[in-house]
Amino acid sequence: MIVFPAIDLKGKKCVRLYQGDMNSSHVVAEDVLKTAQKFQSQGAKYIHMVDLDGAIKGEPGNIENVLEVVKNVDIPLQFGGGVRDMGTLDYLIKQGINRVVLGTTALKDVNMVKEAIKKYGKKIAIGIDAKNENVAVDGWKNVSSINYIEMARNMEELGVKTIIFTDISRDGTLKGPNLQQLKKLKNNTKCNIIASGGVKNIQDVKELKELDLYGVIIGKAIYSGDISLKQAIEIGGN
Repeated sequence: MIVFPAIDLKGKKCVRLYQGDMNSSHVVAEDVLKTAQKFQSQGAKYIHMVDLDGAIKGEPGNIENVLEVVKNVDIPLQFGGGVRDMGTLDYLIKQGINRVVLGTTALKDVNMVKEAIKKYGKKIAIGIDAKNENVAVDGWKNVSSINYIEMARNMEELGVKTIIFTDISRDGTLKGPNLQQLKKLKNNTKCNIIASGGVKNIQDVKELKELDLYGVIIGKAIYSGDISLKQAIEIGGN
């Protein structure tokens, strides 16, 4: 199981949110590049970055920070937030981002997902963010009538190989991941599943590992010191 340390960007700084509420954001690190380099030095094999400004605006708003990380770290980068057209996607892949996450686009523009998968295959992941089991979009501001399992199955039919699942009610809360929803998702799709949201301690990492997931994204617990990234990576085994 790959452990992805998370860097969420807002106003060109690393921040954390509580349950996706933009008004709850607080800065956890001033220097984005140094944070990424620290994660690499601690053994991370992958970094997960989200452009929160981009998710709201519909176009990346902190791209300079993202590309600085791409150029100055030796591990691959998974990035999402505001990627709503093929031009932006093409640019990000060309700049060296290893995997791009499509969230709002996946629900609103199926044709783009088809084109993206056809062109880039495994370099595309789908972010499914659920509130009361229904998919939320537009930076989590709007909740659709689509169930997260239905969404996952639809994406799998399009050829998607990787899904990042977030239970919004757990995100940034340190209340633990939603193991029940993750298990249900794992049992209903053959896609690689990356868990995101709520991971609070090493026991959570162990329980996610037991679900045989592809990966886990950890943010707040690393910044708060509740989880040692090195130890989490050892448990994940990747």
